[in-house]
Amino acid sequence: MERKEIPKAVLHRLPVYLSYLKSLPADAPEHISATALANALGMGQVQVRKDLAMVSDGGRPKVGYERAVLAEDIARFLGYDNTNDAVLIGAGKLGCALLGYTGFAEYGLNIAAAFDVAVSAERTECGKPVYPMQMLEQFCRREKILMGIITVPAAVAQQVCDDLIACGVKAIWNFAPTHLDVPQGILVQNENMATSLAVLSKHLSAQMMGY
Repeated sequence: MERKEIPKAVLHRLPVYLSYLKSLPADAPEHISATALANALGMGQVQVRKDLAMVSDGGRPKVGYERAVLAEDIARFLGYDNTNDAVLIGAGKLGCALLGYTGFAEYGLNIAAAFDVAVSAERTECGKPVYPMQMLEQFCRREKILMGIITVPAAVAQQVCDDLIACGVKAIWNFAPTHLDVPQGILVQNENMATSLAVLSKHLSAQMMGY
């Protein structure tokens, strides 16, 4: 299926669909409908149907999608079938935790190396190399790195972001609790833990008020 422009909100939902499809047991029905998928995930049927139509043309009336094929279509659309190399900046506790997480490989992400201003070891416990920041541009150019992961304190995140862009990086996964200013054409995905906690706290408060 030809790749097309797709809204960011849809890109956030597609991994949820894929994760659910992969979680189904081997003896689950061979086909699954958009309605069944929506009901299982508590989403709107119309929205799920539109999302799936954007990435797969395998749906059939009254039959649905062949489950394995749908999972392949979503993974291919998201680029999970091709490993994307990335660099991580900030080899502290959070950075090392991400470096050691093996689950990224399932989604096509390979953190090729980490960089830090204070390098205490050439390799982490999980075997990933850690280099001084002075080697960042050389590494990114040589390995053709297009994705950067930021796990540094907020005070230096913008400078790190600028450094990554100068090295040719086009997409940034930002774990620093701060807004990043980037040129047009650079994609930033923020992981704001404070926002997530606020959503959870609000949900719990609403639940408690109901008792």
